[in-house]
Amino acid sequence: MKTKLLIVVAISILTGCSIYRQETVTLPCDFSGRINSTYSKKDTLEKIIQQYVKMGIPGLVIAIYSQTEQYWGTTAGYSKIETKSPMQLCNLQYLQSATKMYMAVAILKLKEEGKIDLDAPITNYLPEKYSRYIDRAATMQVRNLLNHTSGMPDYLENPAYVTKVLQHPDHFFSSDELLTFIKNEKQQFIPGSKFEYSNTNFLVLALIANAIFGDHNELIRQKIMAPLALNNTFYRNITGHPSLVNSYLDRFSTGVVENVSQLQQVSISFSKGDDGIIATPLDALNFLRGLLEGQLITDNSLHEMMTWVNNSNGDPIYGLGLYHVSYYGKNGYGHGGAGAGAGCGLYYFPDKQVYVFLGTNIGTLVDGPIVQKVNELKSKVLEIILKD
Repeated sequence: MKTKLLIVVAISILTGCSIYRQETVTLPCDFSGRINSTYSKKDTLEKIIQQYVKMGIPGLVIAIYSQTEQYWGTTAGYSKIETKSPMQLCNLQYLQSATKMYMAVAILKLKEEGKIDLDAPITNYLPEKYSRYIDRAATMQVRNLLNHTSGMPDYLENPAYVTKVLQHPDHFFSSDELLTFIKNEKQQFIPGSKFEYSNTNFLVLALIANAIFGDHNELIRQKIMAPLALNNTFYRNITGHPSLVNSYLDRFSTGVVENVSQLQQVSISFSKGDDGIIATPLDALNFLRGLLEGQLITDNSLHEMMTWVNNSNGDPIYGLGLYHVSYYGKNGYGHGGAGAGAGCGLYYFPDKQVYVFLGTNIGTLVDGPIVQKVNELKSKVLEIILKD
């Protein structure tokens, strides 16, 4: 999940400008999947998302899979406002921090192959040229990175990083550059003692995977995308896809959206491990299905992935790259994501045996009237799906 500070600084930098436009190409696409046109909650869900795009949300998509009713999906609004291109089920959506699930699976595959020990210090695998940036790196275990209990600061929260991104939106950050933004910061707590979400954890996991496998991009492709035939999923290589949605931001929380597609694309392209996946809604569902239905990792690895750490209230919150959530009395597993110009949620609710993907092309990092509507819609959609 990207830092809220990013948008706060963006607003301060861009204040005084007129309309901010960074549009990119988005063309109509051909949806080739099969959906159940008689899905039982079809009419209610279609009606509600049409209502919400009239309230200012640029585009919305819902996709669902259940054992009893199979696949269904619907869209509303635009994939690109400027050309009035309708949102379609074949449009590529930003998964943002849901990417962490993919990175965690890749690490667990290395564990299954005997190439990494989750309880070993990260310095056993992370090259010294990177570990030197991390305070007390040798006290952190690989597992601490996976479940956000490492105490490692979040590079995305550093004002110097945010300022450089926004002043140089086309700059591609190297891994060394990203880690320089935490080099003078102390370990925030004793590893394993508490949960605190940090994007740096998954950046470091990607660097560890590079050291072991050679290229974590290829690791994700070989161990996840290829076995599940996720042909409409892309990692970091996101530019030039004409079905990728344009991205929008309600910069001043006035209900007026501006196109931030260039900023969105560049910031995602240099992400490593913590962000970077774009996919169609059905590909996103198929990833989570493949994971939880035993097609990617062993039962033992899945059990480890779903061994939860607790939040400050003592409630289960996070496993290994996987959130524990609860809506309307139903527990779920998955991950959400928020960006400068997008937001999503990808979850499975075992009591209802239903997988759900929700996506939008409006930035959801900071509060505002449109983001409030997105959150309200999410709650209503889940209520319709989960309640008997």
